[in-house]
Amino acid sequence: MARIPGSSFYEKLSRRLVRRRPPKASDDGNSEAEALVEPDGAADAAASATAAGEHGTRSPLYLAALLGGFALIGAALLATGFATTEDAIEQRHKEDLQASLSMVMPEDLHDNDPVVDAWKFSATDDNSRMIYPAIRDGEVTAVAYRVTGQGYGGAILILMGVAADGELLGVRVLQHAETPGLGDKIEAEKSAWIEKFSGLSFGNTPEDDWRVKKDGGRFDQFSGATITPRAVVKAVREGLEFFASYRDALTALPKRTSEANP
Repeated sequence: MARIPGSSFYEKLSRRLVRRRPPKASDDGNSEAEALVEPDGAADAAASATAAGEHGTRSPLYLAALLGGFALIGAALLATGFATTEDAIEQRHKEDLQASLSMVMPEDLHDNDPVVDAWKFSATDDNSRMIYPAIRDGEVTAVAYRVTGQGYGGAILILMGVAADGELLGVRVLQHAETPGLGDKIEAEKSAWIEKFSGLSFGNTPEDDWRVKKDGGRFDQFSGATITPRAVVKAVREGLEFFASYRDALTALPKRTSEANP
């Protein structure tokens, strides 16, 4: 077909007019331009909804793994903290025990460390206790051990020191739950009552005297609190009975110490 002269000019002009043509309004009042924009906005909204759906529907396995990770991190932090303080806590406990032992076994009775040389004595399966020996010049001069009494508020933990001849060197209450202002007079810091045991033994104190005065014995009771001192006296008496029953074994040089000092 023959080309009409100048047709290229009209073609170019037509293209320009088409490009510049204003958008036609649709029946609902929206322009074509807005219609062209809408798909992009809809796509963004759809993407946002998809993202929200992904976050809102995490799988249970993912959530369990996340929770387990936090728990593992927490456990690791706790373990690290315990490991860094364990030695310090153990050293503090040892110092507290040594201080308590010095109150019931004079330091001039031993040249050893009773805590280091402590050993477990088992008379029977239900009658065993830790023994803290005072050793001087290769001989056991005294021993210390714990006894327990049943007071008004519960168990009363007592530490007592006994010389090799059976004489009480000292008695101290380590732990109790007695009534403040009444039963707590068993503490050395609250009264001198607990110090009255020092120097007593079965040799110089008859059996009937190992009671509070209300029960016919020699030990004072507290005003308004008889159960507590009664429990302490009973526990100390039983502690002396324990020593009298196993004196030879308790005053023998501990095996570990005898091996170290042949």
